[in-house]
Amino acid sequence: MRKEDTVVGKEDISQARNDTATLVSEADSVPAGEGPSVLVPDSAVAETAGAARASENGSAATREEDLLILIPAFNEAGRVGAVVADVRHTLPSADVLVIDDGSEDATSAEAAKAGAIVLSLPANCGYGTALQTGYKYAVRHGYELVGQIDADGQHQAEFLSAMLAMLHEDRADVVVGSRFLAKDGHYQTPFARSLGIRLFARVASLATGQLVTDPTSGFQVMRGEIARLFSRDVFPVDYPDADILILLHRTGYRVRELPVQMRPSPGTSMHSSQSTPYYVYKMLLSIFVTLLRPRARSSR
Repeated sequence: MRKEDTVVGKEDISQARNDTATLVSEADSVPAGEGPSVLVPDSAVAETAGAARASENGSAATREEDLLILIPAFNEAGRVGAVVADVRHTLPSADVLVIDDGSEDATSAEAAKAGAIVLSLPANCGYGTALQTGYKYAVRHGYELVGQIDADGQHQAEFLSAMLAMLHEDRADVVVGSRFLAKDGHYQTPFARSLGIRLFARVASLATGQLVTDPTSGFQVMRGEIARLFSRDVFPVDYPDADILILLHRTGYRVRELPVQMRPSPGTSMHSSQSTPYYVYKMLLSIFVTLLRPRARSSR
């Protein structure tokens, strides 16, 4: 990691808390006057190597310099530690940041023990707010590449290497891991949610002029420029899904999908609201607003 793990004194903790509170308050991500706490991993990890390297599982070589993997989490004790370990095994030189979205269990402690940097939000603010907090952290600390993976174990970190390789080789700005692109039937969704995914996949495909198969996938890698864009108020912190893909297209960025394998969700997740009528209403409204935005590339 670029930031060495050390014994943290009171002054260091205070500074870390102040930095992170400022980071979040700029986006109005948490209630006024409150800020997230910071946990630093106890274990020592290797410093970031500036050259390309292959993961131990034989995946394609990928550059890991200035790479941060975001893991938004809410009540994921018993699972988040394995996810952090999986990411660190696949990308040993990447930094891992868990954003604990007001969990009431041992999510933060488990993530830190597994070697992640942890930001703990003081209240449950939602998936989008947790993600935007991570984007702001990435921007503040100068990461050139950012990835995101769910904390419930649904996503398999081994695919991150191939996603990063596509980011470089295809000159894409964002690569989305799609569980439906390969059409192998390995992933089954409940009927109501399946209808919603197909609806928004169709809408996103029409709006972008390219095939979109998995508009609700939170398994992504992106360039730092995208994290800067998502740190602004254009990012919909309630439901960042198909509307984000359309926003990226209209601002001139290249989005690509890569087929991945995903495991069934083990239970209630941060995406559980995606099958509700309210989600459909809010997403359609957000897409409409996004389509009204001018087709101008965002400034850096």
